[in-house]
Order: sequence, then C-alpha cells, then structure tokens
Amino acid sequence: MITDLYVPPAQKPGQSGTTFSFPAGVGAVKDSFDIISAWPGYGVTPLLRLTGAARQFGVGEIFYKQEAARFGLNSFKALGGAYAVCRVLIQVIAQKIGEIPSVTDVLGGRYKDLTASTVVCCATDGNHGRSVAWGAKQLGCHSVVYIHETVSENRGKAIAAYGADVIRTKGNYDDAVHYAEQEAKHNGRTVVSDSSYEGYTEIPGWIMQGYGVIAAEAVQQLGNDKPTHVFVQAGVGGFAAATLSYLRDFYGADAPRGVVVEPSEAACILKSAKAGRYETVTGDLDTIMAGLACGEPSPIALSALFILADAFVATDDDDVRDSMRGLAKGYNGDAAITAGESGVAGFAALRAIMIEKSDAAARLREILALGPDSRILVIGTEGNTDPDLYREIVFGEDHV
Repeated sequence: MITDLYVPPAQKPGQSGTTFSFPAGVGAVKDSFDIISAWPGYGVTPLLRLTGAARQFGVGEIFYKQEAARFGLNSFKALGGAYAVCRVLIQVIAQKIGEIPSVTDVLGGRYKDLTASTVVCCATDGNHGRSVAWGAKQLGCHSVVYIHETVSENRGKAIAAYGADVIRTKGNYDDAVHYAEQEAKHNGRTVVSDSSYEGYTEIPGWIMQGYGVIAAEAVQQLGNDKPTHVFVQAGVGGFAAATLSYLRDFYGADAPRGVVVEPSEAACILKSAKAGRYETVTGDLDTIMAGLACGEPSPIALSALFILADAFVATDDDDVRDSMRGLAKGYNGDAAITAGESGVAGFAALRAIMIEKSDAAARLREILALGPDSRILVIGTEGNTDPDLYREIVFGEDHV
C-alpha cells in the first residue's frame, strides 16, 4: 500500500536559473568504472525484461537490473563501500610514495606493508558493512563494522566471514552511525560511510560515484529502449541520488522521471522533501526493508534528490512481501527472480501504484503519466542477503 507521497513542483537542472553539479555524472562515473572494472570478478549484471509483469501492471515495459550477483556479495554494495575503501587506500599509498599507485598493484598486494596498518570502519544494516569488509580483505587492510540491535545474526556472520571485527551496538542504524564516528576518532580509523555529514563528504561522494556504475551499465544495455521512468529505493539516499544523477546527466532533458521509494516507517527523504529542508525520522524504524531503515538522510544526496526526483513515495512491508513472492514465482511466464526485502522496494512501489484503486495511486499514475506507453527501469539491489528471512517471507515459516 502507498502510505504517503509527495510530488514537488517541476524544476530541473537548467530551469529557472537552477545550477547543479551532478554528484555522479557521466565523467565521475567513468573514473569509478575504470577502477571497478579492473577488479577480479567484475562483470556486467543482467538487465531482465519483465514482459509478464508489465502486462499485468498495465505498462509498456519493465526492465529489472539484477544486482544479486555483483562480485558474489548478493547485492550492489560492492560498488560503493568496497570502491570507497579502494580510493582510501590509493590515497594512503600516494601520500607515502609520492605518486598514485595503479589499481592492479594495490590489488596485487604490492603495497601491503603500507595498507596493513590502515583500519576502515562503518555502521551498517548489513549490505554496506559486508561490502566494506570484503573490500578491506581484497585490498589488504583491516575493517571494523558496527551493527545495531535489529540486524539479523545471519547478516552479522556474513560480514565477519570477510575478516571484519563485528560489533553490535544499542539503538537503530543512525545510532550506530554516530557511534562508529566517535570510535573512529578515538582509535584513528577511517570511516567509510555512505551518509555524509558536516565535514565529511568526500568518501560518501566516492560511494555515490561507484553506485553510478549500475546506471552506466543499464544505459548501455537499454540501447534505444530509453526508459520513461525509473523507480529507485532509498535509505540515506546515496544510491537514489547517484542513479538519478547519472541518468539526468546522460539523457539531459529526455531523462526518465525519477520516483524515490522508502519504507513507510523510515521515510526521512520524503519527509524532508515535503518540508523543503533536512528532516529526520526517529524511533525503531521497524521494517523488513532493513537496508533502507534509515532515519537521517545524507545531506549531499538529499540536496541532489530535491532537484532530480519527480516523486517521493512511501510503501509498506506488505507490498514488499507480495512483490518478493510474485518475482520468485515469475509474473505471467517471466523468469523467477530472487529479490531481497530492500532490493525489491522500487518494484513494489511500481506494482502498488499500478494495481491499487486508491486516490493516491490514481494521482501518481496521472501526474507521472504511467500507463501502456511507459518503459520503466527498476533496480533489484539485493538477492536473499538473509536466506532464512527470505524463505520465511516467500515460502512460509515451514521452509525456514
């Protein structure tokens, strides 16, 4: 069910004197692609055409970018956290040797004596921490990852499997973020966070540029099938801002309309968009969309989304459960897709908007011109990152 929505006045880069610097534009993403594509195991993830789902929802095309296979991490996050770890270590090495090292040399362990003393840290709901830990292991430094009270044991174990020190903290995700920052200052660690704050923007900017690789791949895969709409899920907003930023820079005035999707219980970006200023959501942030359970937006992402997004939508857990089951079964002959709770949020919002008979859904269909001629890009940002929870949702408790 669509529980809340906001459609801002139409004002895009270049209109009414608006000036804008794309945080993950084509040039910046080319730089991140050059580094990421050099990693062992890099490959372009699939772009699936869901003709059965499109027919059922009453739209022309649905393109589903499946990120579950990305570097074996079962999510898109390697493109953010691990990429930022790589940039941190390149910077550390360059300061010590006086020149920028090649990515191949860093990955090959040439500078392991210089990187071994570096410790990176972060807070996570699961996927980001796994990416940071994986990147640290691949690149020869140490990682410390903070998980809050409601992060599942399976997700904690998946992070620890890459050699990270996993520390459970009290409170929610945002509490863990603040604790990680405090501990980093005290222990001389480098925070690799996908959320910005005052005095901390460079690393979140790198992460957004890494995320932009997904949009760059999708554009090439789509070819002449330019999308009319893109639905992107948001936690702190970095992934959504990166995706819309790249597409706007690439397509210009013909860019697809961007719909930002959040859980009803943690819709801090929607709340901020309505207010026209930075706002937070407090409380337990209790949702099965664990990777999106964030109450504090990233300021650099939020400022981009204020300009780039055409609509902000909040959806509930039931929509996500239904969408996970539908994708697992396959809509009207579509191939079965394993989609995790956070990764399916954009698709779930699209489904709800197109099948609901509510005034909110009808309003969005009309304002966004969603219908038989629409070609929609959604990005499945994770697979079954918590296999037990996935089986419980999709198949029932008897299968756990």
